[in-house]
Amino acid sequence: MRVAMIGTGYVGLVSGTCFSEFGHTVVCVDKNPDRIGALQRGEIPIFEPGLDDLVMRNVKAGRLSFTQDIKAAVQGAEAVFIAVGTPSRRGDGEADLSYVYAAAKEIAEAMSHFTLVVTKSTVPVGTGREVERIIRQTRPDADFEVASNPEFLREGAAIEDFMRPDRVVCGAESDRAREILRNLYRPLYLNETPILFTALETAELIKYAANAFLAMKITFINEIADLCEKVNVNVQDVSRGIGLDGRIGSKFLHAGPGYGGSCFPKDTQALVATGRKFSSPLQIIETVVAINDTRKRRMAEKIIAACGGSVKGKTVAVLGLTFKPGTDDMRDSPSLDIIPALQKAGAVVRAYDPEGMHEAKKLLNDVVWCQDGYEAAEGADVLAILTEWNQFRAMDLARLKELLKQPVMVDLRNIYKPAEMEQAGFTYYSVGRPPVMPAGVSA
Repeated sequence: MRVAMIGTGYVGLVSGTCFSEFGHTVVCVDKNPDRIGALQRGEIPIFEPGLDDLVMRNVKAGRLSFTQDIKAAVQGAEAVFIAVGTPSRRGDGEADLSYVYAAAKEIAEAMSHFTLVVTKSTVPVGTGREVERIIRQTRPDADFEVASNPEFLREGAAIEDFMRPDRVVCGAESDRAREILRNLYRPLYLNETPILFTALETAELIKYAANAFLAMKITFINEIADLCEKVNVNVQDVSRGIGLDGRIGSKFLHAGPGYGGSCFPKDTQALVATGRKFSSPLQIIETVVAINDTRKRRMAEKIIAACGGSVKGKTVAVLGLTFKPGTDDMRDSPSLDIIPALQKAGAVVRAYDPEGMHEAKKLLNDVVWCQDGYEAAEGADVLAILTEWNQFRAMDLARLKELLKQPVMVDLRNIYKPAEMEQAGFTYYSVGRPPVMPAGVSA
């Protein structure tokens, strides 16, 4: 099939590339000339494991191309996906749909035959109907349908998630639309991947409900972790104990500094705004949003407490800046709250991240940027792990101990075992677990 993907951000680029890997002919469209130029030169603007090879292979095979010409792309397509940004709107948390609606108008102006217009962007309930209205208003003679096909891609594992998903959700209300979507996902259909067809509004809400539930699960275990610290219990044991219950499951029960990234923060806020709009407040999700915002700032207090209650004139080594490993995405990362709070308290911050340094430098000021974790640790009063990159999991503890002014670590991702840190002679603080103090040191 011939596909046009409007938007070459994270969702659009990954989805378009994976559709081309399925054998479809895909044209990815973006208004940004620098981005299109880079993609045409084989330069991938985001970090996603395996994406560069996949793009190169499909470009070489002639199935994947990039352009600024939306008219040519749409006229040649049977399905047109809208995969533009829907950031949180300042002030009320609602999704900013201006890019979606602008894309709908341009698609309408370019259509020359029957076209299935599919919203791939995460959009609130009712957006698909508004896209339909805009297209009909712009082109009363147009032959088209609107469908919803929300993405469920985890950054760092997006290709695997697209190729081997838990499910594919399609809001499509005619046999014709459903058949096009079945053909697009034919390789998954043959592998008996669950493909759920629903009404348009249902598909839109499924996406928000799924992300809100996962954000709630993270927030729940973070609150349990706080209680664990008070009663001298290991939160990881609690997580295992409840995660073995099939009704609960073990995923997203890892205590840490709070969720971040491109999805959970904006999607929970947008769902809360939708609830208020329809006079059906979502009090659980409202609480989740408030707790998560507070938690990030409290993690800075945890690091300050590890330094005896003050970091004025002290140096803090920070390992990990992105909101999760496997990505260069800094959007709503806990580090964006923690580092400024440490600086405000008088600390000098030395930082390192394997992939996020370029983006972090745009967002954080007065940070000493380092080449690796050991350089960051040199001369620091405390070392804090904010992101659980694999290379931080097996650092030479003896070397770290020599580099640090004092062997103090605050592990906000629980990647080390307390017994291991005790043996290495560290004062070790983690999340939801009792602190480790070397002999002769009191908490």
